[in-house]
Amino acid sequence: MILTIDLASSTPVYRQIIDGLRVLFVNRRLAPGDALPPVRRLALDLGVHFNTVAQAYRALAEEGWIQIAGRSGARVIERQAPDAHHAELAADLQRRLGELIAELRARGYSPSRLARDLRRAAQSLEEH
Repeated sequence: MILTIDLASSTPVYRQIIDGLRVLFVNRRLAPGDALPPVRRLALDLGVHFNTVAQAYRALAEEGWIQIAGRSGARVIERQAPDAHHAELAADLQRRLGELIAELRARGYSPSRLARDLRRAAQSLEEH
């Protein structure tokens, strides 16, 4: 499993773990039935407190991505997409994209490179 975090980021570590694992789930690099590393092992690998990993695992269980079974650990499960209102999702997407674009611009990412990378991401989505 390839999961990295940036301790210098303004994004909380537990959120980085959630986001990183969610990408692995969506891209099927972690598929239903796969076991996740034990909380303490992943915490050691990432250099964070085990409670941070446990918090991320609990959040992913609440989202329906994983099942936590005590000593058996956490396992990826088949997730049914929630029935969400499309206008609400679109508004959330626009807000989050706006925040991401502002953050990247503030960190020196050029508008032309950002546009190129967004086009590349959109093309990748259309191919899948």
